[in-house]
Amino acid sequence: MPEVTLVLLVAVIGAALLFDYINGFHDTANAIATCVSTRALTVRTAIFMAAGLNFLGAMISTKVAATIGKGIVDASSITQMVVLAGILGAIIWNLITWYYGLPSSSSHAIIGGLVGSVVAHAGSGALHWAGLKKIVTVLVISPIVGAFFGFMFMVGMMWAFRNKAPYNLNKVFRKLQILSAAVMAFSHGTADAQKSMGVITMALLSYGSITTFDVPNWVKMSCAIAMGLGTAAGGWRIIKTVGHDFVKLQPVHGFCVETASAAVILGASAMGLPTSTTHVITSSILGVGLTKRISAVNWGVAYRIVTAWVITIPASGFVGFVSYIVLSPFLGK
Repeated sequence: MPEVTLVLLVAVIGAALLFDYINGFHDTANAIATCVSTRALTVRTAIFMAAGLNFLGAMISTKVAATIGKGIVDASSITQMVVLAGILGAIIWNLITWYYGLPSSSSHAIIGGLVGSVVAHAGSGALHWAGLKKIVTVLVISPIVGAFFGFMFMVGMMWAFRNKAPYNLNKVFRKLQILSAAVMAFSHGTADAQKSMGVITMALLSYGSITTFDVPNWVKMSCAIAMGLGTAAGGWRIIKTVGHDFVKLQPVHGFCVETASAAVILGASAMGLPTSTTHVITSSILGVGLTKRISAVNWGVAYRIVTAWVITIPASGFVGFVSYIVLSPFLGK
């Protein structure tokens, strides 16, 4: 029935924008946790700066959107119900991890949700295994690169300013950290808003509103606004976990964390590779923390974070699978 299909399309677009909004307040910590914890910026100022730069970053490129929209599943297996169930899987998991203050990956959540709903609809044969392998490989490797960059940046800073008084050095880096946090917020926009753009464009293609996978301008603008508004809403639970509980940071540490993270994320986004901003920045914090001493890292918090990383794709995939099974008898396949 055309009316039902149209209703589903509207539901998909609404759910994707809701996911972007949740992604904004869920992942606010990625850009600003370190500058809040070092008191370079107040929470309010940091959140609004991040919101504006998230919006700007989201409008720059659609390469990651194309990877999400075309690289995971066969286009012939995509229906409105599949996309809706996949988004629901990601939204529910994001809300669960936000409630418990765990910085899990929204990138993992949307990929897991889509995989689960597609398998429920058409079986595992509908998955693009080569594309999934590339995406998952990048998502696994990027935290390792983030930790390495964070460690090396910090070692370089310690050597370059080895004769400087810590107090004066922190005064300088508290100002520089505002710049690095701004670049990190911009890079977050280039990576994370793209997922919803890819999902909405996938749904429009399935409905027949567009004939090729090109992200419409209204989709770019809508996703950028949704993420910006979500970021403005803030996410103090995760900010506390990442910025306060994981590793105690000084401004010079925060500058190195944000600079290393932004370099990894912007590099991956330029190649159309979806990284997890959550994974990259928390691993960069780990790398910087290890330059102090092993005991500087709260390994209990690290264990909780890694656990969330490991189970996000299967958990959101399971919710996406169940959402499809439950909803499809009422809304169609």
